[in-house]
Amino acid sequence: MQASVSATGSIRRLLRRFRRNRRASAALEFALVAPIFFALLFAIIETALMFFAGQVLETITQDSARMILTGQAQQGSYSQSQFASYVCTQVPAALFDCNKIYVDVKSYSSFSSVTIPSQIDASGNFVNNMTYSPGAAGDIVVVRVFYQWPIFVTGLGYNIANLSGSKRLLVGTAAFKNEPYS
Repeated sequence: MQASVSATGSIRRLLRRFRRNRRASAALEFALVAPIFFALLFAIIETALMFFAGQVLETITQDSARMILTGQAQQGSYSQSQFASYVCTQVPAALFDCNKIYVDVKSYSSFSSVTIPSQIDASGNFVNNMTYSPGAAGDIVVVRVFYQWPIFVTGLGYNIANLSGSKRLLVGTAAFKNEPYS
């Protein structure tokens, strides 16, 4: 009985001493908060970088579509691969891998006949059915440029991927009526 009373007393003394000692409290608090803080920080950085890449892709699409809008691609008899190569000359190498950029060009007779299908199937896979139809003078043309952006921060319920394999499909789109080039 004496042993259990002295053991209880020593545990109480140890707990009182632990409560008074505040030297490790900052380290303990940091260890609790740091993983959440860094996860949130990396998620913010990744989201900002993805939005920046999306805006750059939009600019690339607009600049590249100008070749079709003005009739330069049609008069130069550009093929799909030649136009895709031209798009790649606009791409900053530090942001995108040119081999993973897909270009889709479709022409229509009127704006009301424009249909833009989704490039993501029901399983979350990218549908690669790219065509190249730049149209003639006065035709309506839709140029779309696609890039599968890798997503790294997908934990803690934050997942902005819309493709399988933790990727997000970035799309740049330009819709216009070709100029009356000769």
